[in-house]
Amino acid sequence: MTVPLSRRSFLHTASAVALVVGFSPRGALAVAPADGGYFNPFVKIDSDGRVTVIVKHFEIGQGTSTGLPTLIAEELGVELVDVAFEFAPSDVRRYANLLFRSQGTGASTSMANSYLQYRQAGAAAREMLLAAAAEEWDADPSTLVLSKGMIAGAGRSAPIARFVGTAATREVPDRPTLKDPATFSLIGNPRTSRRDNGPKIDGSARFAMDVQLENQLVAVVRRSPRFGGTVASMDASAAGGVPGFVNAAILPSHAGVVVYARDTWAAFQAREAVTVEWSFTNAEGRSSAEIRTTLLGAVNAPPEFVVREGPGVDGASARLDRSAQTVEAEFFLPWLCHAPMEPLTCTIEPTSDGITLHDGCQSPSGVHQALAAVLGLPMKSIRINTLYAGGSFGRRATMTADYIVEAGQAFAMTDRSRPVKLVWSREDDLAGGAYRPAVAHRVRVGLDGNGDIIAWDHRVAGKSIFKGSSFEQWTVRNGVDHSSVEGVPDTLYGIPGMFVGLTDLESPITVSWWRSVGHSHTAFVMESMMDMVARAAGRDPVSWRLDHLREGSADQRRLAGVLRLAARESGWDRPTEPGRARGVAVHKSFGTYVAQVVEVSRDAAGVTAIERITCAVDCGVAVNPDIVRAQMEGGIGYGIGHVMRNEITFDKGEVVEWNFPDYEPLRMSDIGRIDVHIMPSTAPPTGVGEPGVPPAGPALANAIAVDGPRVTTLPMAQNGIRFA
Repeated sequence: MTVPLSRRSFLHTASAVALVVGFSPRGALAVAPADGGYFNPFVKIDSDGRVTVIVKHFEIGQGTSTGLPTLIAEELGVELVDVAFEFAPSDVRRYANLLFRSQGTGASTSMANSYLQYRQAGAAAREMLLAAAAEEWDADPSTLVLSKGMIAGAGRSAPIARFVGTAATREVPDRPTLKDPATFSLIGNPRTSRRDNGPKIDGSARFAMDVQLENQLVAVVRRSPRFGGTVASMDASAAGGVPGFVNAAILPSHAGVVVYARDTWAAFQAREAVTVEWSFTNAEGRSSAEIRTTLLGAVNAPPEFVVREGPGVDGASARLDRSAQTVEAEFFLPWLCHAPMEPLTCTIEPTSDGITLHDGCQSPSGVHQALAAVLGLPMKSIRINTLYAGGSFGRRATMTADYIVEAGQAFAMTDRSRPVKLVWSREDDLAGGAYRPAVAHRVRVGLDGNGDIIAWDHRVAGKSIFKGSSFEQWTVRNGVDHSSVEGVPDTLYGIPGMFVGLTDLESPITVSWWRSVGHSHTAFVMESMMDMVARAAGRDPVSWRLDHLREGSADQRRLAGVLRLAARESGWDRPTEPGRARGVAVHKSFGTYVAQVVEVSRDAAGVTAIERITCAVDCGVAVNPDIVRAQMEGGIGYGIGHVMRNEITFDKGEVVEWNFPDYEPLRMSDIGRIDVHIMPSTAPPTGVGEPGVPPAGPALANAIAVDGPRVTTLPMAQNGIRFA
C-alpha cells in the first residue's frame, strides 16, 4: 500500500550550508535549513556532498535502515554505500506513519507507507541539483545526468557537492519525475547489502541496553506474580545490606515496587531482598487447564458475537445436518511470549528543560504522550533518542507503553537530577509481559455427495487485544475485535455457507499484538482444516486450494500465484523419498501473499526432522530482495519454533516458564534447508516482517499429518510429536 501525493503548494527556505528535502506538515515537498527548521526532512545533503537519510521507522532487524535509504539513493542518483542514515526524532507532525496517522513502526507498514514518499524526496533533490548545475553550465537540465554522486553533461562533470548551495535556493519541483522502474539499479538489486551490518558487527551500533550515563541509577521493578495483583505493603530493610542499593518505593499505580541501585546486578540482588505483601483481589488465579476448559466451552456454545453472518448460525446448522460428510475439529493455541533477544530497557536522562528518553522506540507518538502525562511535562520538553532494538515482534509497542510508563514513574519518584535506567530481565518479561492470547477454535465443515463444501461453521474464543484500549474506537465494530478473527471471515477462499462467531475471554492477563497478530492462530486453523477437508474429499491439497481460489479477484490470483510457485519449486508433484512427507499452507496477511511447503522425515522411532522448507512470497516490488528473503526465513523460524514447543502456562495465575531453558527459541539445527522465491511484481510494495509467520506452522502440521497424527493442540512437543 502506498500513499500518493496530490498537487499542493510548495514551500522552500534557502540554505547555503546544506540541502534538506522532505515533506512539510501539510504533506508538500519542501526544503529547509540543515537543522530541519519547520519542515520534515528525509534526506540531507551537506555542503561537502555527504547524504544522510532520516529513517522514520525504527530498526529491529527488519531492514528499514537499508530499505528507506535505498529509495533515496535510487532516485537521487548516489551509491547506497555512500549514504548515511539517522533515526528520526519524535515529531508526529513530520514523521507520522501515513497509514497510522501517528509516528510508529508496526503491522509491516514501513515500506508500504514510505515507498513513494521517500522516492519523491530523492527525486526532488535530484532535480534541484540538476537545475543548479544547468544554471552554472548554461545547459538544458534535461541533458544532464546525476549518477553515482556525479553530475555530467554539456561536456562537463562535477560532484554534487559543488551545487548544494545553489540548489538550496531553488524552487522545489511541484511533481518531481520518478525514475522508470526499468532503469532501477538499486531497488530490486539482490546484491544490495544491509547498511546496519557493519555497525552491528564491529560493535559500534548502540542498542538501548548499551546506554550508560554518568551518575545514572538503575531501576528494576518487583511485579505481582499474578496479573492484576497490587502491592499491599513492602519491607525493604533487608535490601540495605546489598552493596550499591540506593532505595525502594511502591509505584504510584501499586502494580509493583521499584528498586534503585548503582548498577544492574545490585538492583537485581536488592530486589530479591525486598519483601512484598500482595493483594490478589482482582488478580487472575486460574491455571492453564481451567482457562483452556473455559475457551473450549465457549466455542462449543452459542457465540457472543456474529462476525460473518453468511447463512446464520441456524442456516449453517441446517446445511451441516444435510451434509453427506462432516469434518470437524477443535483447536487450542496457547499464550505466547514475544521473547526478543534484547530484554526491555530504556533510560530517562534529565535535561535543562525536560528529559531525553534513550530507547529502541517502536512507537514515539504513544511514548511521547505517555511520558508527558506521567512526568507532567509539555510535549516540547521531551526528546526521544531512538536507538537500535534487539528484536521486538510487537513487544516494544504495547498500547499502554508499559515499560516506558514504569521508567517514567521511577524517574518521577527521584529528585529528577540523575538519569534513571529501567531494566527488565528476561524472566521479568516471560512472567509479566504482554502475550499473544490463548485461543480456541471449533470448526465444522459439511460436504455434499460430490465432496464439495456446502457449510463452514467456525467459532473462535480468546481475549480481545484491543477492547478496553485507546484503539478500541477504531478496531472494534459491533462488539467484534477484528484482530481476534482476521484471516477467517475475510478468507480469500471461496467457501459457501460460511458462518463465523466470536466469544471474548475476560482475564487480567495482559495481551498484545504478537508477530502477525490474529493471523498467527487463524492461519493455523484455516490451513489445517483445508487439508483435512481436502483429504476427506479425496483431493490433492494444492489443487483443492486452487479450486477455491478461482473466483477471479486480484487477491485470489496473487494467492494462487504463490501457491503454484511454492508447489513447483518444492517438487510437489514428484513422489517424496521413503519416510518423507510434504505439507502445504498459503495465507495473505498485511497485504502480502505467502505459500510454504514443508518437507519432513520420520525415523523408525517416530522422531520428526524438518528437512526442507520452500517459500514463495508476493510482496509487490521487492525493494531489497536479500532482506525479503531474510525476513521470510526469520518469520518461518519464528512461526515453526513456536508451534513446535513454545507456550506460556499458568499455575494458579502464576507463570510457570522463566527463561529460554523452558521457553526454548528455535535453533538453526531445527530446520534444514530454506528456499525463498520472490514473485516478480510491479505492484506497490507491501510488508515482509510478519507475513512469513502464519503459513509456517500449518504447513508443518500438514506434513506431519500425511502419515502421522493430526495436531490440533499446540505446542506440538507437548502433544505427542518428538523432534530431532
